[in-house]
Amino acid sequence: MPPALGAQPSPAPSISLTTPTLNQRQFIEFTLESVLSQRYPNLQYTVQDGGSTDGTLELLEDYCNAGELVYRSASDRGLGQAINRGFAGSSGEIMGYLNSDDLLLPGALATIATWFSKHPNVDVVYGNRLLIDQLGFQIGRWILPPHDNQVLYWEDYIPQETLFWRRRMWERVGGRVDESFRFAVDWDLLIRFAEAGARFARIPRCLGAFRIHDAQKTTSQAETVGRQEIERILQRYHGYIPSDCEIDAKVAAFHLRHKFYDLAYARGLAQLF
Repeated sequence: MPPALGAQPSPAPSISLTTPTLNQRQFIEFTLESVLSQRYPNLQYTVQDGGSTDGTLELLEDYCNAGELVYRSASDRGLGQAINRGFAGSSGEIMGYLNSDDLLLPGALATIATWFSKHPNVDVVYGNRLLIDQLGFQIGRWILPPHDNQVLYWEDYIPQETLFWRRRMWERVGGRVDESFRFAVDWDLLIRFAEAGARFARIPRCLGAFRIHDAQKTTSQAETVGRQEIERILQRYHGYIPSDCEIDAKVAAFHLRHKFYDLAYARGLAQLF
């Protein structure tokens, strides 16, 4: 799959990007550099810190003094509140959030802006992802087939670090993420977008990198808070909590297409997509 493209539309649409963080000094500098090295000319970048005590604030102060970002720090009730605070006062036409252990790949913002400019009816976009380890080495990838709205109601398969949307859609669903979620914030938001009639598009480019490490929330909460929140979403939209076997059956065809795209990429057939 081709990498993100660096060309950007002129004039460049404004992008509001926020990074929620708490005590991630080990990784956040890589996240910040992945954003700032985009050199996107119309970017509003805010870091919303939850009261870090590990040296994160000192690092953010250096970036702030250099005029490269704005940051705020205050204790919060979790990821959802941090995201909402990060977007408070923002005005970008395009919006997204990037967790402080993940990365944008080179050219991602320009690619996203270009896609929105060329497809004015599209409300939400996302792309393929790389998987990286604690040291930043690539250990895998997700090469996704085209968007499938029906699958979205059964499984969250959209790489969050590649997800961006138009402000008009954000405002249509209330202009906030649901702060009661700590794990499935993005899936809840995606389904709310879908329920509001959003048009989704998968950009056939690798746009972000998802870091896998021992302390990540996705791993530590998957079988506790994560499971509860996933079941809550399934209950809301299906009226019951389906079994794992039923979910597997509903998403099986999509997973086969996903495997085909991964295999095609590995065989050097990326140009087909």
